[in-house]
Amino acid sequence: MNYFSKSKSELKEIEKQLLKEYNDYKDMGLALDLSRGKPNAEQLDLSLPMLDLLKNAENCKSEEGFDCRNYGICYGLPEAKRFFSSLTGIPCDNIIVSGNSSLNIMYDTLARAMLYGVVGSKRPWCREEKLKFLCPSPGYDRHFAVTESLGFELITVDMTKDGPDMDRVEALVKSDESIKGIWCVPKYSNPTGITYSDETVERLAKMETAAEDFRIFFDNAYAVHDFADEGDVLADIFECAKKYGHENRIFYFTSTSKITFPGAGISMFAASEENLEQIKPIIAVQTIGSDKLNQLRHVKFLQNKEAVYALMKEHGKIIASKFEILLGTLKNELEGLGIAEWTEPKGGYFTSLNVLDGCAKAVYDLCREAGVTLTKAGATFPYGKDPRDKNLRLAPTYASNDDLKLASKVLTCVVKLVCARKILAEN
Repeated sequence: MNYFSKSKSELKEIEKQLLKEYNDYKDMGLALDLSRGKPNAEQLDLSLPMLDLLKNAENCKSEEGFDCRNYGICYGLPEAKRFFSSLTGIPCDNIIVSGNSSLNIMYDTLARAMLYGVVGSKRPWCREEKLKFLCPSPGYDRHFAVTESLGFELITVDMTKDGPDMDRVEALVKSDESIKGIWCVPKYSNPTGITYSDETVERLAKMETAAEDFRIFFDNAYAVHDFADEGDVLADIFECAKKYGHENRIFYFTSTSKITFPGAGISMFAASEENLEQIKPIIAVQTIGSDKLNQLRHVKFLQNKEAVYALMKEHGKIIASKFEILLGTLKNELEGLGIAEWTEPKGGYFTSLNVLDGCAKAVYDLCREAGVTLTKAGATFPYGKDPRDKNLRLAPTYASNDDLKLASKVLTCVVKLVCARKILAEN
């Protein structure tokens, strides 16, 4: 069934049949969305009991008796730090608990570096002649947008099944002092769904860098988001960095965004003691404190690591059904055709679909015309430009199962149509 083994006349007949199927979908007036990795309503309902936990003034007090309705406690409630420590294995003293958005913390962290530099900087980063940042790709478009907006030159590094291409990463950071950092989504990476191998984490911690103020922005957004029975295990980046004397290199981020409510969770930032000595006084000028009521109710609701994993099992059951639909359709419709390949993650919110070179934008455009919205082709690369125009990020979690089945069928029809036309045009 491989399209490349078909004769021209056979491919033309396939194209004709696919075009009829595609036009039938267009006539349905669909409005389906696979563009963003959002929890669905069933998932959000799992955390509704949290909203009833602070019913009176006494409930609003922390374990130390602090009234969380008021100003104060700039770096997070002690029990909130302890909660994140139990999830991540990072000591409480190295943790700052903040508001709902870890992306906001990442932006602030980069902005601080621009204004003040970081430990080891010769000067604030805004005074450097050139600034560069490594962007493993396919990767997270919002990460890339943050560094681009602050004036960094974005350098694409290919993603492999084990994480970033470490041979290229090591060569780049060793030779170029203007490279100040690298974006990492180390577990169930957005969008490929892969988890960094132990060797990759070790090499990130160990590598020589020309810039003494080089930083790894370690966005562990999907730390507990397994949906397979046996999820991936991620090596401890801080332990690796400590072994090589590079603890200052790590800026670590995570949140409860897809554990409870994406728009109303809590987030954390972790770094070495030396880093925090520089950072805390700056934060103390910026804010009197984040939403401690939200921190308190999260701690009361989530309680501890065991309770979180129990909750995430319920999330996992819901999400697994979505991925079964999407991956099953990709397999049934595209396997063996020689025109597409995709990742099969054990957790997270995304899978990454690669089609024939030069076809991703056309797939995106035709899907949109048929009423199926995907993440824009190219978004998973710096500057929105996929050099091979082949990658598409798929996010199956938000749609209903019925909508997802239909959207997946439209998508695979379009992939076959676009790729058949590509092969015909080249032969």
